[in-house]
Amino acid sequence: MVDSKETESFINAFWDSDIVPTLIEYIKIPNKSPAFDPDWEANGHMEEAYQLAKKWIEDHPIEGMILHEGRLPGRTPLLLLDIPGDTDNTILLYGHLDKQPEMTGWREGLGPWIPVMEEGKLYGRGGADDGYALFASMAALMAARRQGVKLPRAVVMIEFSEESGSPDLPAYVDHFAKEIGEVDLVVCLDSGAGNYDQLWSTTSLRGLVGGTVRVDVLNEGVHSGDASGVVASSFRVLRQLFARLEDAETGKVLPEELQAEIPAQRMDQARQVAAELGEEVYTKFPFVDGMQPMSDDTVTCILNRTWRAALSYTGLDGMPSTQAGGNVLRPYTTWKLSLRLPPTLNGEEAQKAVERILSENPPYNAKVTCHFEESATGWNAPPLADWLGEALDEVSQTFYGKPALHMGEGGSIPFMGMLGEKFPKAQFVVTGVLGPNSNAHGPNEFLHVPYAKKLTCCVAHILAIHAKVRG
Repeated sequence: MVDSKETESFINAFWDSDIVPTLIEYIKIPNKSPAFDPDWEANGHMEEAYQLAKKWIEDHPIEGMILHEGRLPGRTPLLLLDIPGDTDNTILLYGHLDKQPEMTGWREGLGPWIPVMEEGKLYGRGGADDGYALFASMAALMAARRQGVKLPRAVVMIEFSEESGSPDLPAYVDHFAKEIGEVDLVVCLDSGAGNYDQLWSTTSLRGLVGGTVRVDVLNEGVHSGDASGVVASSFRVLRQLFARLEDAETGKVLPEELQAEIPAQRMDQARQVAAELGEEVYTKFPFVDGMQPMSDDTVTCILNRTWRAALSYTGLDGMPSTQAGGNVLRPYTTWKLSLRLPPTLNGEEAQKAVERILSENPPYNAKVTCHFEESATGWNAPPLADWLGEALDEVSQTFYGKPALHMGEGGSIPFMGMLGEKFPKAQFVVTGVLGPNSNAHGPNEFLHVPYAKKLTCCVAHILAIHAKVRG
C-alpha cells in the first residue's frame, strides 16, 4: 500500500520546486475565457498558457504517457493525457486553464496578473480556479507511481473554455471518445471547500441562466421635468419585470417552474455541514460593517446557495455615471442577470420560462428584448459507492486529521452534467481548493498552497485505493 509519509514528503517538495514556480508564471498570463476575450485567438494569451502547460508536461513525463493535442478548427484548445495503468478501469482527472476577467477591488500590491505569495497563499487570477489542477493531478500520479503501487489507467483532460460554460468541450469529448474510453471514476479539482481543515466532496452543482434584459421606452432621452409622470422610467419597468421572478423583500425566486424538491440525503448533508462550520457558513464573506446574511439559520444558508434558485444582477447599461448624469429621462436600461438554478432543473427549459415571464405583457407595452447565453443544467451526484465513501474518509483522516464532509456548491461546472450523461455508471470525486475568502472570480483570489498540497496527497491515495478495490 502507498506510504502516506513518503507521499507527503514527495508532494510537498514537488509543489515547492515544480508547481508553485509554474503557477506564478501562469498567473501572469491574462488568459481570459472566450466569453470575456472574444479576440482570444488573435491576442495570443491562451496560446501562451497552452504552451506553458504543454512544456511543463513534456518536462515531467510519466512512463508510457501519450499527449493528445486538441486543435479543432474554431474552438479553444484542449490537452488530453493518456497514462497507462495496471488495471483496465479508467480514472478521468479534469481541470481548466482559462480565467475569469480582472474584476476591480484588488487590495494594494495585488492584481489579477500579479502573482504574490503571502503566508502560504498564492494570490492572482486563476491559480485556484483552477490552474493548479493539471499540476496537482500529475503530481498525484507521480507520487503513487514512484512507490510502485498498482494504479488505474488515468486520463487527464484540461480544457480552455470552462469559464464560458465549456461550449467547446462536448466536441472534444466526442472527438477523443476512443482515447478516453469508458470511465469508472471522475476526479474534478474545480470545486470548493467549506474550510481548510478536511477533504470536501461536492455532491451537487447549480445550473445557470444568464443574459441581458433590455427595456426601451423612448427613441431618445428627454428632459425629465417634461416627461416624468407621463413616460415610465425604463428602470422602473425593469424592476416590475424582475418582481415577477423574485420577491424583493426575501430574495426568493417565485415561479414554480424554477424550483425543485431537495432530496432528503442532501438535507441531511446540509445539517452535518452546518454543525461543522457553524457561523463560518456566512462569516466567510466580506460583509461591510453591520451587514447581515439573508438568514441567520446556517442550514437555510447552505440550502439557499446549493439547492434553491437565486437571482443576481451582474451588469448595467444605459446609465451614465453620477457625474455625467443630467436631468434626463433615459430611453432604455439593460440589466445583466445571473440566475442560479436548482441542480436537478433543466437549464434550457428554465431559460424558456424566464424569457416568457419577462417578455409577456410588459408594463405600458414597453419594448422588452432578452438575449441569453447558453444555459447550463446543474448536476446531482449519483449515490456514493461504499468503497469511495470509505476512501474519502480514510484519505481525509490521513492527511487532514478529520473525516471528509459532503456539500453541494452554488456554482456551475457544465462538464459534470455532460460526464454524468456520458458515463452514467461512473463515480465522482468533485473537490477543490476554493475555501473561505479564496474569492474565485472576484478580487484577491488566492490558492491556499498548504491545503492544495494535502489535497494532492489525497488524490494520490484515492488512485491507489481505486486500483485495489476496483482492479
